[in-house]
Amino acid sequence: MAYFAYRARDPQGNVQQGRAEAADAAALAEMLRGSGWVVIEIQRASNGMRDANGLPPRWHPLWLLPMTSLDCELGLRQLASMLRSGVLLLAALNTVAQQASRPRTAAVWLALEESIRKGGTLSEAMGQHGGVFDDYVAQLVRVGEHSGEMDVTMTRAADHLEMHRDIKMLVVNALIYPVIATLMTVGVSAYLVAVVIPKIASFMEGGDTKLPMITQFLIDVSHWLHAYFLQILVVLVGVVVAWLVVRRLPKGRELQDVLLIKLPVVGRILRLSQTAVFARGLGLLVESGVTLLDSMGVVERLMANRRFSRRIGDARQRVMRGESLADSLREAREFFPLLIRMSAVAEQTGTLGATLSEVAVFHEKMLVVTIKRFSVLIEPLMIIITGGIVGFVYIAFFMALFSMVSGF
Repeated sequence: MAYFAYRARDPQGNVQQGRAEAADAAALAEMLRGSGWVVIEIQRASNGMRDANGLPPRWHPLWLLPMTSLDCELGLRQLASMLRSGVLLLAALNTVAQQASRPRTAAVWLALEESIRKGGTLSEAMGQHGGVFDDYVAQLVRVGEHSGEMDVTMTRAADHLEMHRDIKMLVVNALIYPVIATLMTVGVSAYLVAVVIPKIASFMEGGDTKLPMITQFLIDVSHWLHAYFLQILVVLVGVVVAWLVVRRLPKGRELQDVLLIKLPVVGRILRLSQTAVFARGLGLLVESGVTLLDSMGVVERLMANRRFSRRIGDARQRVMRGESLADSLREAREFFPLLIRMSAVAEQTGTLGATLSEVAVFHEKMLVVTIKRFSVLIEPLMIIITGGIVGFVYIAFFMALFSMVSGF
């Protein structure tokens, strides 16, 4: 088998070019003609520093870059656009691979093309790359294969990936500032304890004047931390390791997710994001023609929070027993009440997909508003905490200094 570069005219009259593997040029020409294409030119592909598919060698550093959700989204949008224009699926996949900016991304699209050439479907090929294409995308593509609207379902899959990424970035951006501010506060506190306070202590303890209570307390804390630093470090490392071990267990991960939901502000942000993801994902699948049970099964695996995932699984079991979606979600108090009420109305009117999409839009807007309020409140709070720690050290120092001056 060898790789060949070809140029051919498809049944719509468009000139297509790409690379394919075949026993010889004649076999490739016969395969192209069998697809209704008119062969213009076939040449053996040159190796050089790239293989027959135009990819760099495996030792190239670009292979370290993984295929991201954004790469998948852009590829799906390109496929939808080309399919809408009448380009054949194999040619569209090859074109997407050629336009990919990362070798791993191009290799995935080429693997999909090869699977289809061997007689498989696109959804089955995507299922073999579960680390890149989640069940949600594969399910939508499967619906498009049966309905003949591949371009529509691929566009919806790309919209889903974009929405999921935007919500994830909103949550990460909301939480990253408090994390950075907390690390800076810990760093300032560590510097004060390790460097500043010992110097103050050596200066203050040199005199015979009794130190103020606040100053003595600060010095005692510093001495205690210096004396038991290794023990404290071991305990902290042990706590982190134990948390990582427990987090890998299903029950431990769910317990962590439940605790996060119960946090005052962070919990509300997570509830809003998961409610929006559930409503958007379920709405798109139902609108695309996927059954409610299959849609709930796909969305269950889509949820990042295990508590929400379990609630959806329980609701799916109740739907299988004949209950409505709204009734099955009533015990899932983690979801906001609007979702349940709107679902009940939509099931009666037969507009479940469109209604869930509207619910998703509402909660996405609420999520943006909540994150903005959280950012406005957290910034001055972290400044007050950091300033309070530094101010406490300065007050202790000056009180001791005034005590020493008054003792002379």
